[in-house]
Amino acid sequence: MAAPFATDPGKTRGRLYDEKVSTFRSCFHRDRDRIIHASAFRRLKHKTQVFIEHEGDYFRTRLTHSIEVAQVARTMAGTLGLNQELTEAIALAHDLGHTPFGHTGEDELAELMEPYGGFDHNAQAIRIVTDLERHYAEWDGLNLSWETLEGIAKHNGPVTGDIPWALADYNRLHDLELHTHASAEAQIAALSDDIAYNNHDLHDGLRAELFSTDELAEMPILDGCFAEVDQLYPGLNYYRRRHEALRRFFGILVEDVLATTKTNLDALNPQRVEDVRDAGRMMVQFSQPLWENLKVIREFLFHRMYRAPEVVEIRSYVKGVVRELFAVYMEQPELLPRQWRKDVDAAQTEVALARIVSDYIAGMTDRFALQEHEHLTGRKAIPAGRRATPVQRGG
Repeated sequence: MAAPFATDPGKTRGRLYDEKVSTFRSCFHRDRDRIIHASAFRRLKHKTQVFIEHEGDYFRTRLTHSIEVAQVARTMAGTLGLNQELTEAIALAHDLGHTPFGHTGEDELAELMEPYGGFDHNAQAIRIVTDLERHYAEWDGLNLSWETLEGIAKHNGPVTGDIPWALADYNRLHDLELHTHASAEAQIAALSDDIAYNNHDLHDGLRAELFSTDELAEMPILDGCFAEVDQLYPGLNYYRRRHEALRRFFGILVEDVLATTKTNLDALNPQRVEDVRDAGRMMVQFSQPLWENLKVIREFLFHRMYRAPEVVEIRSYVKGVVRELFAVYMEQPELLPRQWRKDVDAAQTEVALARIVSDYIAGMTDRFALQEHEHLTGRKAIPAGRRATPVQRGG
């Protein structure tokens, strides 16, 4: 049964461009399908989550991460009586704006774009789904529903202060009410992102041998997970033991968010989706005790994984890739692909050109960025044999 504050597709605020309503799909179902079929979504397959895409078949990429986020989000939305299709659409789209090479690529591109209005991956996701996906005859972008766009733009909370230019440009056409919180469905997508990456980064860090199972077994929350597994399955195989413990860790995070969110919603007693938007705070949250323990784990991951010497070394190489590609395209925009030439020809200012170059680089996969860099500069960006992780065989 739908909660009274769930988003009703029958009451959607519509799309920027009117179109015929589907006879067999809700508007949010249609949004979800358009996102899955988008070129930008397919490119997530070869974009970094933490490790560079070529480093191993078993590490997460932006695509596998997005699928995991959507799975968690849909489950929690169904449990709370929210609209699962809207939640899933937002979850699947939330990382579309990421550059190659993860946050390293984003940080470098943001620095390069600072004189030209900056770069923000959430705003870039809006730019992709409202402009850069150019496949339809009647409009640029995917022409998504207002509620889906709202969720992509502000799933992490209201957007205030200096609004990124890419988001501000679209918001002038189609007001997403950036000053309020988003729907409960969008908030679920945001917390599902946290749950997914906290869980799978532990998996990937273990596989990369950046830390040990014994170290994790001493961490808050995880200590109880390993203790339960050891009690139930003494002498369990190393790989199965850590999988069972992390599976329990994952469940604890989901159950905590559901319980805390239900308490918050019971206190607010929202009767409309607008009540959640106007609550003045996030309704979907971790409990404070779990959040404090999770911060310890996140700090551990920051030092032992995200800033591990092996990872930092690769970061320095790929920052150079982004920086050098940007310089080449700014100096020789004729090197951009043919389908970008019309935009380049229409660019009247350096700012306009920089934003086109930024769009192009941001859309690259790790693999293509490395290939294009080698093609344009005549040298490999990452020396042979250099990688952030050891090669592991098998499952």
